Formats: sequence, C-alpha cells, structure tokens
Amino acid sequence: MTNEPVLVIGGTGKTGRRVVAGLQERGVAVRVASRSSEQRFDWLDESTWEAALEGVGAVYAVPLEGVPVPRSFTELAVKSGVGRIVLLSARGVDVPGYYGDGETAEAAEEAGVASHLEGERAVRASGLEWTVLRPGWFAQNFSEGLFLDPLLAGELRLPTADAAASFVDLDDVAAVAVAALTEDGHTGQVYEMSGPRAVTLETAVAEIAEATGRRIRFVPVTVDRFTAELRQDGLPAEDAELWAAALNPIRRGLEAKISDGVRRALGRDPRDFAEFVSAAATAGAWRG
Repeated sequence: MTNEPVLVIGGTGKTGRRVVAGLQERGVAVRVASRSSEQRFDWLDESTWEAALEGVGAVYAVPLEGVPVPRSFTELAVKSGVGRIVLLSARGVDVPGYYGDGETAEAAEEAGVASHLEGERAVRASGLEWTVLRPGWFAQNFSEGLFLDPLLAGELRLPTADAAASFVDLDDVAAVAVAALTEDGHTGQVYEMSGPRAVTLETAVAEIAEATGRRIRFVPVTVDRFTAELRQDGLPAEDAELWAAALNPIRRGLEAKISDGVRRALGRDPRDFAEFVSAAATAGAWRG
C-alpha cells in the first residue's frame, strides 16, 4: 500500500464507520464518503463518483440496498488510479434458493442476491486487486439494528421457531476489511464470515437479558402472524413479506453454518456472541 488515502463508501454506516476507525488506528488516511458526508457520494448519482475517487489508493465499497456496484464505477476507479477494492456482499448469495421457495422469497432473492452477485462480478472483472466479504447475520442487529426496539420493549417476536444462527460481530467484519485494504495476501479472496458458534434466538435474547438485568423474552411466531404485526405497525405489506423472506435462511437452519473467513483473513477465531453481548451491555446498548 502507498500513502494514498482509502475511500470508505458508506463510511457513516454500520460497517463503514468501523472500517474508518480501524484504518485510522493504523495511521491510514481515510476519505469518508456517503450521501450525508462532506465528501458526498451517491451510488445513484454518477456525478459524485469522480471527486470521491480522485487520489485514493483503495476503496471499501458498501452497495446501496438492491443496487449493484456497477462496472462503470469500477472502470472509473481504474481510470482514477485506484489499485484495490474491498466489496461488502452477503453470505448465501452463491447458493440458489437460499431464501426459500415462493413468490416473496424469489422477490427477496432477486432484490438482494442478484444485486450482490452483479456487484461481485463487476469487481472481479475490474482488473483491480479485489476482495469480497460475505458476512452472515450481524450480531449488532440486536444492539443497533432491527431487533433493538423490540428488545427495549421487552419482547422479540420472529418467525424463526427454534432455529439458530452464527451471528458475526461487525468489529470482525471491519477488521477483515481493514486487513484486506492495507495488507498483502487478500487479493482474489472471498471471505465468508460468521461467529464461532450458532445460538438460537431464544438463547441470544436470554444472554442479553442476563447481561443487562432487563426482562426480555423471545416469542416465536408464524410467518403470517409476523407479517400481520408488521403491517399493523404501519409497514407496507410488500415490505413486511420481504422481511419475512429475509429471515427464511435462519428459519431453515442455513444461518447456523460456521464459516472460516475471519480465521483465514486474520489468523484468529471470530468474537463469540457472548463477548459481543458483554461489550454492548457495558456500552449501554440496551439502556433504552
């Protein structure tokens, strides 16, 4: 790596801000880019790309939901002198039928999987030194994502029955990204990442309750009940059904898989869910 800055697209988001912090800890110059940053970047506005790419040596790319990283972007990156790109993708995008059967699952797969795969193809064909990150479900969904508000209300209701998931810590995802952006040996690698063990949603909630002293419980519900409750909360029916489809891999046991990407990239085991809970509780994630 040279002394050129690293462009972090989505640098204010869940993974992006952690990547920024990790790069800064290594003394690497960072250019934070997003729709709300001083360095404005919008995947849907190509006029914002050139200024963001000017003079950078590497790029961490977080795609917009359902929008693939286009070849026009990677071509511009090459033209701008970028040498390396690390793309955030998702686990399961290379597995046909990962979201299950049915029209809604197919719609979810088309919106998510197709866009991720198209983005992966763009970076692979770019001529840049590329690395693809495929994390599973984030542990931080419990502390700063879609599970947080229900937990603060005392009850998490999901259509996942007693299935388990090997939730990956976002700090590990960011650490792999930082390594791929700043070290040799990661070019052409696809890192599928998970935590070191699978936990059921009931166990996950119980561990959070014990660490915080809060009265929280997990309640398994049917898919129909789940979507009906989301609609009652004001979510459009189509969005409610897509959320249910997104949870299909957990319900079907596919997210229980233990992936070795963190160990391959960093030479250590990923952080356990209990470690995540302890750290998040100490930081006050569930104080309300």
